[in-house]
Amino acid sequence: MNNSKGVKPFGFKDKLGYLLGDLGNDFSFIFSSSFLMLFYTKVWGIPASIVGILFLVSRFLDAFTDIGMGTIIDKSTPTKDGKFRPWIKRVALPISLMTFLMFQSGLSGASMTVKIIVMFVTYILWGSFCYTAINIPYGSMASAITDVPEERAVLSTWRSMGANIASVIVNSLVPLFIYYSDASGNKLVSGTNFTIIAGIFSLCSFLCYIGCFKLTTERVKFEKKDNNEKKEKVSFFKNFGLILKNRALLAMIACSIVLLLSQLTVGTMNQYLFADYFKNIGALSVYSAAALPISLVLVTFLAKLSGKVGKKEIGTISMIFTGALYFLVFVLRVRNPWVYVSITVLATVGISAFNMLIWANITDIIDYQEVLTGKRDDATIYGVYSFSRKIGQALAGGLGGFILTFIGYNSATSTQTVAVTESIYTVSTILPGICYIGIGLILAFAYPLSRKVVEENSTKLAKIHKSKAV
Repeated sequence: MNNSKGVKPFGFKDKLGYLLGDLGNDFSFIFSSSFLMLFYTKVWGIPASIVGILFLVSRFLDAFTDIGMGTIIDKSTPTKDGKFRPWIKRVALPISLMTFLMFQSGLSGASMTVKIIVMFVTYILWGSFCYTAINIPYGSMASAITDVPEERAVLSTWRSMGANIASVIVNSLVPLFIYYSDASGNKLVSGTNFTIIAGIFSLCSFLCYIGCFKLTTERVKFEKKDNNEKKEKVSFFKNFGLILKNRALLAMIACSIVLLLSQLTVGTMNQYLFADYFKNIGALSVYSAAALPISLVLVTFLAKLSGKVGKKEIGTISMIFTGALYFLVFVLRVRNPWVYVSITVLATVGISAFNMLIWANITDIIDYQEVLTGKRDDATIYGVYSFSRKIGQALAGGLGGFILTFIGYNSATSTQTVAVTESIYTVSTILPGICYIGIGLILAFAYPLSRKVVEENSTKLAKIHKSKAV
């Protein structure tokens, strides 16, 4: 591995391009994660338990597609555009098209069998194949854009900014257009508007991916292997064995699963919490919009702060703080939506701080793997990590559906019982409280990459690369 000469230095265009990449991802991912369950249950009328089964089945497939995609990329020959960027251009159109096809309200009158078949086919093509084929090279690309730890932390914060912008746009605007009130004031869902919004987001996603491809530059060039060398055969099980050797990867996988379990389940439950418990969708839009100004403030100093304090240290404190606030709203049993929003927006500060540094943690883990084994398999490790995130997504999607079924939520009626709405509130508060404190404890006691260790690894790798270059 070496830094290419004669290319423009790392700068604003790289940061903006990398932001656009995750903005494109999350126009698709956040929209689907937050509203697909709602679309399936309230527009197509599919039981939540069947939707949960879909999410679990697709995550089983991801075990093979994520790690397989990582292996393909690591073994591929770089082109003039680099090793990772070409995949962004190749998959931009398929992923955008599949996002649109998942939200087709015109099938609401079809038989249940047809709707379930279409649901399985479109969702699996979207998530297990298209999203995998673009997200893994995108995430792995950070280590090729720069090998400077501080610049990688900056890329992580800008990536998170892209996700936060998408989150605000999707979660604050979508509820305003998909809901309407009947004569009794109950909140109903417009399937037609769902499809129109999906089309708009698909186009936005495609344009963002093209911007990512054009604005970023891969500066770290990976040495080509001699064609005469015997090629090492890498099996699925051997790649998965990376997890067993890398304690930092194991700990971050655990954090990722718990984080997504909490965030996505709460994201799903919030649609029902604000519609059925608070009966105030406007408050949900305000809550969702608050993430953007918080991230704008954090992006100005978080990367520098992490260099002084440490990413592990910041994550530990922020997660325990966030979990404590959710326990507070659970105990208070808030009835006023604006009081609830005020407290949970404060909790968003802690969530944003951890999320904005999480991708820099992954590059630290890749460095750690190279120190441990002498091999640098960026995309394979990212594929393993990506698969772990999809486990969290599956558990969240499946859990959300099973919880709604368990507490007696009836998708066929617009009015829920008091017992059901109270249960929605309980799940929406106690679950994240437990999960976020759990993440803080994992970081504190299981994740080994403190600021001191990260600096030591960076020094070791610099010496190794220097000796190889001589």
